[in-house]
Amino acid sequence: MEYTAEYFQAGQVLLIDKPLEWTSFDVVNKIRYSLKRYLNIKKIKVGHAGTLDPLATGLVIVCTGKATKQIEQFSGLDKQYIADVELGSTTPTYDKESEPDAVYSWEHITEELVLDKLEGFKGDIEQMPPIYSALKIKGVKAYDLARKGKDVELKARKINISKLELLEFNEKHLKLDVSCSKGTYIRSLAYDLGVALHSGAHLSGLVRTRIGDYQLKDAISIFDFEKKLASFATN
Repeated sequence: MEYTAEYFQAGQVLLIDKPLEWTSFDVVNKIRYSLKRYLNIKKIKVGHAGTLDPLATGLVIVCTGKATKQIEQFSGLDKQYIADVELGSTTPTYDKESEPDAVYSWEHITEELVLDKLEGFKGDIEQMPPIYSALKIKGVKAYDLARKGKDVELKARKINISKLELLEFNEKHLKLDVSCSKGTYIRSLAYDLGVALHSGAHLSGLVRTRIGDYQLKDAISIFDFEKKLASFATN
């Protein structure tokens, strides 16, 4: 396979392992820039099929050229995550992007209690999205309103969690394996689990390992992708 302008214009589906602190749009912009720089492409469509928070890493599907028409199809696929949850405190963003705003006791939480409460989140449930999210309210993103201190009213949404397994239990820290439908916020799952445990909780780490049948193990880092483009351009 050769990386050529025609190859990417015809439409390619790229599996990218998103770095920590990058937005999904950062990944798209980097790929578009690299394609233009190394393959002398003046204009090309590039888009991602599902946002991944900056503090999460893992699989992002990026489409180029004519393949961008498939983005909606990919966006609707179920997803799998490995989530780290810290018990005993909550944050406004439900993750480590913001500092804790409340502290709770956690010493009463046992592995048996966690396993029992996880059962209540399996299957079809209603989930309230975090106010610090990209959901729009009258055309304005919720996190923009929240950061300005304005009231944010979001409605609960129906989601499906098809798999929810406890991988590790270590005092204040949990590691979960989650498979879920489109629109699921793992940050909200962490927060709601804390409430169910009569404590508080927030997401302390997240890796997206699967989108539909596409696996993280088959993804390439954004840096290796750029190196491949550069090597083809110099040959």
